[in-house]
Amino acid sequence: MNNYKLIIQYDGTNYAGWQIQENAITVQQTIIEAVKTILKVEVNLIGSGRTDSGVHALGQVANFRTETEIDIYKFKHSLNSILPSDISIVEMNKTDIYFHARFDAKKRSYIYQINQMKSPFYKNYSYFYPGELKLDKLNNISEAFLGENDFTSFSKKNTEIDNKNCSVYDINWRKENELIVFYIQANRFLHGMVRTIVGTILKAYEAPNPKDLIENIFSSQNREEAFESMPSKGLFLYKVDY
Repeated sequence: MNNYKLIIQYDGTNYAGWQIQENAITVQQTIIEAVKTILKVEVNLIGSGRTDSGVHALGQVANFRTETEIDIYKFKHSLNSILPSDISIVEMNKTDIYFHARFDAKKRSYIYQINQMKSPFYKNYSYFYPGELKLDKLNNISEAFLGENDFTSFSKKNTEIDNKNCSVYDINWRKENELIVFYIQANRFLHGMVRTIVGTILKAYEAPNPKDLIENIFSSQNREEAFESMPSKGLFLYKVDY
């Protein structure tokens, strides 16, 4: 048995997220079908984590096992030629048979892009926010999310996960050309968590005591106390660390 690791980039605009769903086009299903076309067998493609509908990825990690010994260079070229233009396999290698893209991940990081100049070239990959944003204030507010916390208030209410504790290792805002980029790294993320955090920080930015506001939201353990989730188009799965 062989185990192959993939690093994948995709534009999530036209997909109902990563994970296979009935009556929906997903990234996972699209790649599985492309692999089956080449290998002539079904594979179980394991992703490092789910991304929601419309969310993009710069560094999604996945693996699949197969009895077939693959010529990686030829296979990667063939796979990319079959896949649509909005999905790309950027790296592929043979890995330890026990490697599991989801369970072996130690840290995951996301970025969220905000555009303050209306542009047709950023509309699918950032959120337009016309108001003033000071990076030092945003970074100061964001410190409230560092460390281990119960993120019940920042996850979708219909999630089936009982343990909602997550450890945030790094969180910051920076300017990159015309974009303001939010970055967050944690051991795990709950459904809708990053977009809700970004929306809450932007609302807290306007409040007189933003850190107190966020602490109260944490304490409430109630999603309705946090603010509106940001649109998915600005969110990217950035990197997965093992």
